[in-house]
Amino acid sequence: MNVTARLSDVLWRRPRLFLLLLLAPPVLWLGVIYLGSLAALLAQSFFAVDEFTGQIRYDLTLKTYAELFTPANFDIILRTVVMAALVTAAAAVIAFPIAYHAARYARGRWKAVFYLGIMLPLWSSYLVKVYAWKLILAREGILGWGFQSAGAGWLLDGYLALPVVGGNSLSTSPTGTFLVFLYVWLPFMILPIQASLERVPVSLLEASGDLGAAPARTFRHVLLPLAMPGVIAGSIFTFSLTLGDYIIPAIIGNSAFFIGQAVSSYQGTAGNIPLAAAFAVVPIVIMGAYLWWARRQGAFDAL
Repeated sequence: MNVTARLSDVLWRRPRLFLLLLLAPPVLWLGVIYLGSLAALLAQSFFAVDEFTGQIRYDLTLKTYAELFTPANFDIILRTVVMAALVTAAAAVIAFPIAYHAARYARGRWKAVFYLGIMLPLWSSYLVKVYAWKLILAREGILGWGFQSAGAGWLLDGYLALPVVGGNSLSTSPTGTFLVFLYVWLPFMILPIQASLERVPVSLLEASGDLGAAPARTFRHVLLPLAMPGVIAGSIFTFSLTLGDYIIPAIIGNSAFFIGQAVSSYQGTAGNIPLAAAFAVVPIVIMGAYLWWARRQGAFDAL
Protein backbone atom coordinates (compact mmCIF):
# COMPACT_ATOMS: atom_id res chain seq x y z
CA MET A 1 0.00 0.00 0.00
CA ASN A 2 1.52 3.33 -1.05
CA VAL A 3 1.66 6.49 1.03
CA THR A 4 -1.33 8.09 -0.68
CA ALA A 5 -3.54 5.09 0.00
CA ARG A 6 -2.43 4.93 3.63
CA LEU A 7 -3.12 8.64 4.11
CA SER A 8 -6.54 8.28 2.50
CA ASP A 9 -7.32 5.33 4.77
CA VAL A 10 -6.30 7.31 7.88
CA LEU A 11 -8.42 10.30 6.90
CA TRP A 12 -11.37 8.04 6.15
CA ARG A 13 -11.13 6.41 9.56
CA ARG A 14 -10.67 9.75 11.34
CA PRO A 15 -13.12 12.27 9.86
CA ARG A 16 -12.40 14.81 12.58
CA LEU A 17 -8.73 14.85 11.61
CA PHE A 18 -9.76 15.32 7.98
CA LEU A 19 -12.05 18.22 8.95
CA LEU A 20 -9.27 19.76 11.03
CA LEU A 21 -6.85 19.65 8.12
CA LEU A 22 -9.42 21.23 5.82
CA LEU A 23 -10.21 24.05 8.24
CA ALA A 24 -6.66 24.72 9.38
CA PRO A 25 -5.56 27.03 6.50
CA PRO A 26 -8.62 29.37 6.54
CA VAL A 27 -8.70 29.39 10.36
CA LEU A 28 -5.01 30.28 10.51
CA TRP A 29 -5.54 33.01 7.93
CA LEU A 30 -8.58 34.47 9.68
CA GLY A 31 -7.45 33.95 13.26
CA VAL A 32 -3.74 34.66 13.10
CA ILE A 33 -3.06 36.87 10.11
CA TYR A 34 -6.29 38.90 9.91
CA LEU A 35 -7.68 38.99 13.44
CA GLY A 36 -4.18 38.92 14.94
CA SER A 37 -3.01 41.94 12.96
CA LEU A 38 -6.30 43.72 13.66
CA ALA A 39 -5.98 43.04 17.41
CA ALA A 40 -2.39 44.29 17.34
CA LEU A 41 -3.55 47.53 15.71
CA LEU A 42 -6.49 48.02 18.07
CA ALA A 43 -4.26 47.39 21.08
CA GLN A 44 -2.31 50.48 20.04
CA SER A 45 -5.39 52.59 20.79
CA PHE A 46 -4.75 52.15 24.53
CA PHE A 47 -1.37 53.88 24.19
CA ALA A 48 -0.65 57.54 23.51
CA VAL A 49 1.89 59.72 21.73
CA ASP A 50 4.15 61.88 23.87
CA GLU A 51 3.41 65.53 23.08
CA PHE A 52 7.04 66.58 23.40
CA THR A 53 9.03 63.71 21.82
CA GLY A 54 6.40 62.40 19.40
CA GLN A 55 7.20 58.86 20.52
CA ILE A 56 4.56 56.31 21.51
CA ARG A 57 4.31 55.84 25.26
CA TYR A 58 3.39 52.23 26.03
CA ASP A 59 1.39 53.03 29.15
CA LEU A 60 -2.25 51.96 29.22
CA THR A 61 -4.43 55.03 28.94
CA LEU A 62 -7.73 56.25 27.51
CA LYS A 63 -6.25 59.58 26.49
CA THR A 64 -6.31 58.65 22.80
CA TYR A 65 -10.02 57.86 22.97
CA ALA A 66 -10.61 61.22 24.62
CA GLU A 67 -8.98 62.85 21.58
CA LEU A 68 -11.78 61.44 19.41
CA PHE A 69 -14.16 63.88 21.08
CA THR A 70 -12.18 66.96 20.19
CA PRO A 71 -14.14 69.15 17.72
CA ALA A 72 -11.98 68.29 14.70
CA ASN A 73 -11.97 64.53 15.25
CA PHE A 74 -15.62 64.29 16.29
CA ASP A 75 -16.53 66.23 13.14
CA ILE A 76 -14.83 63.50 11.08
CA ILE A 77 -16.85 60.79 12.84
CA LEU A 78 -20.12 62.69 12.51
CA ARG A 79 -19.50 63.48 8.83
CA THR A 80 -18.80 59.83 8.05
CA VAL A 81 -21.81 58.46 9.93
CA VAL A 82 -24.19 61.01 8.36
CA MET A 83 -22.88 60.25 4.87
CA ALA A 84 -23.20 56.49 5.45
CA ALA A 85 -26.76 56.92 6.72
CA LEU A 86 -27.78 59.11 3.77
CA VAL A 87 -26.25 56.73 1.22
CA THR A 88 -27.96 53.75 2.87
CA ALA A 89 -31.36 55.45 2.95
CA ALA A 90 -31.12 56.64 -0.66
CA ALA A 91 -29.92 53.21 -1.82
CA ALA A 92 -32.90 51.54 -0.12
CA VAL A 93 -35.38 53.93 -1.76
CA ILE A 94 -33.87 53.42 -5.22
CA ALA A 95 -33.21 49.68 -4.87
CA PHE A 96 -36.65 48.61 -3.67
CA PRO A 97 -38.66 49.30 -6.87
CA ILE A 98 -35.85 47.85 -9.00
CA ALA A 99 -35.71 44.70 -6.88
CA TYR A 100 -39.51 44.42 -6.81
CA HIS A 101 -39.75 44.59 -10.59
CA ALA A 102 -37.03 41.95 -10.93
CA ALA A 103 -38.67 39.64 -8.38
CA ARG A 104 -42.23 39.94 -9.68
CA TYR A 105 -42.07 40.62 -13.41
CA ALA A 106 -38.65 39.66 -14.78
CA ARG A 107 -38.67 36.16 -16.23
CA GLY A 108 -36.32 34.09 -18.35
CA ARG A 109 -33.79 36.07 -20.31
CA TRP A 110 -34.98 39.36 -18.82
CA LYS A 111 -33.99 38.16 -15.34
CA ALA A 112 -30.58 37.28 -16.74
CA VAL A 113 -30.36 40.77 -18.22
CA PHE A 114 -31.30 42.19 -14.82
CA TYR A 115 -28.55 40.28 -13.03
CA LEU A 116 -26.08 41.24 -15.73
CA GLY A 117 -26.98 44.91 -15.41
CA ILE A 118 -26.62 44.81 -11.63
CA MET A 119 -23.39 42.81 -11.57
CA LEU A 120 -21.66 44.47 -14.52
CA PRO A 121 -20.50 47.54 -12.54
CA LEU A 122 -18.99 45.21 -9.94
CA TRP A 123 -16.79 43.57 -12.57
CA SER A 124 -15.03 46.78 -13.55
CA SER A 125 -12.14 48.29 -11.66
CA TYR A 126 -13.06 50.23 -8.53
CA LEU A 127 -10.62 53.05 -9.30
CA VAL A 128 -11.74 53.23 -12.92
CA LYS A 129 -15.34 53.77 -11.82
CA VAL A 130 -14.39 56.46 -9.32
CA TYR A 131 -12.18 58.37 -11.76
CA ALA A 132 -14.84 58.05 -14.45
CA TRP A 133 -17.32 59.70 -12.10
CA LYS A 134 -14.75 62.40 -11.34
CA LEU A 135 -14.72 63.27 -15.04
CA ILE A 136 -18.51 63.10 -15.27
CA LEU A 137 -19.00 65.40 -12.27
CA ALA A 138 -16.29 67.90 -13.23
CA ARG A 139 -17.43 71.39 -14.16
CA GLU A 140 -16.51 70.71 -17.78
CA GLY A 141 -17.88 67.15 -17.60
CA ILE A 142 -20.98 65.71 -19.22
CA LEU A 143 -23.33 66.84 -16.44
CA GLY A 144 -22.06 70.39 -16.56
CA TRP A 145 -22.28 70.35 -20.35
CA GLY A 146 -25.83 69.03 -20.14
CA PHE A 147 -26.93 71.80 -17.78
CA GLN A 148 -25.27 74.46 -19.95
CA SER A 149 -26.80 73.06 -23.15
CA ALA A 150 -30.25 73.04 -21.56
CA GLY A 151 -29.82 76.65 -20.45
CA ALA A 152 -29.92 75.56 -16.79
CA GLY A 153 -26.33 76.36 -15.93
CA TRP A 154 -27.58 78.95 -13.45
CA LEU A 155 -29.45 76.19 -11.60
CA LEU A 156 -26.29 74.09 -11.18
CA ASP A 157 -24.29 77.17 -10.14
CA GLY A 158 -26.94 78.07 -7.58
CA TYR A 159 -26.87 74.58 -6.13
CA LEU A 160 -23.08 74.54 -5.95
CA ALA A 161 -23.21 77.87 -4.10
CA LEU A 162 -25.10 76.27 -1.19
CA PRO A 163 -22.90 76.10 1.93
CA VAL A 164 -23.19 72.44 2.98
CA VAL A 165 -23.75 70.45 -0.21
CA GLY A 166 -22.00 72.66 -2.77
CA GLY A 167 -18.45 73.35 -3.92
CA ASN A 168 -16.45 74.54 -6.89
CA SER A 169 -17.95 71.69 -8.92
CA LEU A 170 -19.88 68.51 -8.32
CA SER A 171 -16.62 66.55 -8.32
CA THR A 172 -15.34 68.61 -5.39
CA SER A 173 -18.58 68.75 -3.40
CA PRO A 174 -20.20 66.53 -0.76
CA THR A 175 -23.00 65.94 -3.26
CA GLY A 176 -20.52 64.37 -5.66
CA THR A 177 -19.17 62.15 -2.90
CA PHE A 178 -22.73 61.06 -2.09
CA LEU A 179 -23.55 60.27 -5.73
CA VAL A 180 -20.43 58.16 -6.24
CA PHE A 181 -20.99 56.28 -2.97
CA LEU A 182 -24.57 55.61 -4.05
CA TYR A 183 -23.54 54.35 -7.48
CA VAL A 184 -20.76 52.08 -6.24
CA TRP A 185 -22.69 50.44 -3.38
CA LEU A 186 -26.21 50.30 -4.89
CA PRO A 187 -25.87 46.69 -6.16
CA PHE A 188 -25.17 45.55 -2.60
CA MET A 189 -28.61 46.89 -1.65
CA ILE A 190 -30.54 45.64 -4.68
CA LEU A 191 -29.51 41.98 -4.51
CA PRO A 192 -30.51 41.27 -0.86
CA ILE A 193 -33.85 43.05 -1.31
CA GLN A 194 -34.52 41.13 -4.52
CA ALA A 195 -33.72 37.84 -2.79
CA SER A 196 -36.05 38.76 0.07
CA LEU A 197 -38.89 39.73 -2.27
CA GLU A 198 -38.52 36.43 -4.12
CA ARG A 199 -39.65 34.67 -0.93
CA VAL A 200 -42.81 36.77 -0.49
CA PRO A 201 -45.82 34.72 -1.68
CA VAL A 202 -47.85 36.49 -4.34
CA SER A 203 -50.98 35.04 -2.72
CA LEU A 204 -50.48 37.29 0.31
CA LEU A 205 -50.48 40.39 -1.87
CA GLU A 206 -53.53 39.17 -3.77
CA ALA A 207 -55.33 38.36 -0.53
CA SER A 208 -54.64 41.84 0.78
CA GLY A 209 -56.12 43.35 -2.37
CA ASP A 210 -59.14 41.05 -2.21
CA LEU A 211 -59.83 42.21 1.34
CA GLY A 212 -60.03 45.79 0.11
CA ALA A 213 -56.59 47.08 1.03
CA ALA A 214 -55.22 49.84 -1.18
CA PRO A 215 -51.82 49.24 -2.83
CA ALA A 216 -50.17 51.70 -0.43
CA ARG A 217 -51.61 49.88 2.59
CA THR A 218 -50.58 46.50 1.17
CA PHE A 219 -47.06 47.85 0.76
CA ARG A 220 -46.87 49.23 4.32
CA HIS A 221 -48.47 46.32 6.16
CA VAL A 222 -47.67 43.26 4.04
CA LEU A 223 -44.85 43.72 1.54
CA LEU A 224 -42.47 45.97 3.47
CA PRO A 225 -42.48 43.95 6.73
CA LEU A 226 -41.81 40.73 4.83
CA ALA A 227 -39.03 42.36 2.78
CA MET A 228 -37.48 44.13 5.77
CA PRO A 229 -34.84 41.40 6.41
CA GLY A 230 -33.50 42.00 2.90
CA VAL A 231 -33.55 45.76 3.39
CA ILE A 232 -31.63 45.41 6.65
CA ALA A 233 -29.16 42.98 5.09
CA GLY A 234 -28.54 45.40 2.22
CA SER A 235 -28.18 48.30 4.62
CA ILE A 236 -25.48 46.39 6.50
CA PHE A 237 -23.44 46.20 3.31
CA THR A 238 -23.97 49.78 2.14
CA PHE A 239 -23.59 51.34 5.59
CA SER A 240 -20.43 49.44 6.53
CA LEU A 241 -18.79 49.91 3.12
CA THR A 242 -19.47 53.64 3.17
CA LEU A 243 -18.33 53.88 6.77
CA GLY A 244 -14.91 52.40 6.07
CA ASP A 245 -14.17 53.65 2.55
CA TYR A 246 -11.40 56.19 2.10
CA ILE A 247 -10.71 56.09 -1.65
CA ILE A 248 -13.91 57.81 -2.83
CA PRO A 249 -13.63 60.75 -0.38
CA ALA A 250 -9.96 61.13 -1.33
CA ILE A 251 -10.77 61.41 -5.05
CA ILE A 252 -14.27 62.93 -5.05
CA GLY A 253 -15.31 65.82 -2.84
CA ASN A 254 -13.49 68.47 -0.88
CA SER A 255 -10.62 68.08 1.58
CA ALA A 256 -12.90 67.12 4.49
CA PHE A 257 -11.70 63.88 6.08
CA PHE A 258 -13.71 60.71 6.60
CA ILE A 259 -12.84 57.96 9.10
CA GLY A 260 -10.95 55.88 6.54
CA GLN A 261 -8.85 58.86 5.50
CA ALA A 262 -8.15 59.70 9.14
CA VAL A 263 -6.91 56.17 9.82
CA SER A 264 -4.70 56.24 6.72
CA SER A 265 -3.35 59.72 7.47
CA TYR A 266 -2.64 59.23 11.17
CA GLN A 267 -1.06 55.83 10.62
CA GLY A 268 1.09 56.93 7.69
CA THR A 269 1.84 60.61 7.33
CA ALA A 270 1.33 61.77 10.92
CA GLY A 271 2.78 58.65 12.53
CA ASN A 272 0.14 58.75 15.28
CA ILE A 273 -0.69 55.03 15.31
CA PRO A 274 -2.65 55.14 18.61
CA LEU A 275 -5.06 57.75 17.25
CA ALA A 276 -5.37 55.85 13.96
CA ALA A 277 -6.22 52.72 15.96
CA ALA A 278 -8.80 54.63 18.00
CA PHE A 279 -10.44 55.85 14.79
CA ALA A 280 -10.44 52.24 13.53
CA VAL A 281 -12.39 51.19 16.62
CA VAL A 282 -15.23 53.60 15.81
CA PRO A 283 -16.63 51.71 12.75
CA ILE A 284 -16.28 48.42 14.63
CA VAL A 285 -18.34 49.72 17.53
CA ILE A 286 -20.94 51.30 15.26
CA MET A 287 -21.33 48.17 13.13
CA GLY A 288 -21.43 45.98 16.24
CA ALA A 289 -24.35 48.01 17.57
CA TYR A 290 -26.00 48.00 14.14
CA LEU A 291 -25.67 44.21 13.78
CA TRP A 292 -27.14 43.76 17.26
CA TRP A 293 -30.12 45.89 16.24
CA ALA A 294 -30.45 44.00 12.93
CA ARG A 295 -30.48 40.71 14.81
CA ARG A 296 -33.24 42.04 17.08
CA GLN A 297 -35.23 42.90 13.94
CA GLY A 298 -34.93 39.32 12.66
CA ALA A 299 -32.63 40.06 9.73
CA PHE A 300 -30.69 36.83 10.30
CA ASP A 301 -33.63 34.50 10.96
CA ALA A 302 -33.45 33.05 7.45
CA LEU A 303 -29.79 32.07 7.83
